[in-house]
Amino acid sequence: MTATAISKNQRVNLRLNDDAKHTIERAASFEGKTVSKFILASALASAEQTIHAHETIELQKRDCETFFNALSKPAKFNAKLLSAFKEHGQRVVSK
Repeated sequence: MTATAISKNQRVNLRLNDDAKHTIERAASFEGKTVSKFILASALASAEQTIHAHETIELQKRDCETFFNALSKPAKFNAKLLSAFKEHGQRVVSK
């Protein structure tokens, strides 16, 4: 689907001072974009960075090795944990 075929039916309004508006208009003109397209592109880029920062975890090499070593060695269930699993199965009904 091309960009022109996508329906744009959502709006965002914002208020800004004269200096901020002038700065945005100037930057948009440098990139040959309309103010709306410039703001949308900038906001989307910032949103994607923010989402990425909150949805990813970066580990140092030592932490990464510790994590993968823990995954590769199955946990050993002690009597208390086995008892808790059994009790959970009796008390909780899953649908």
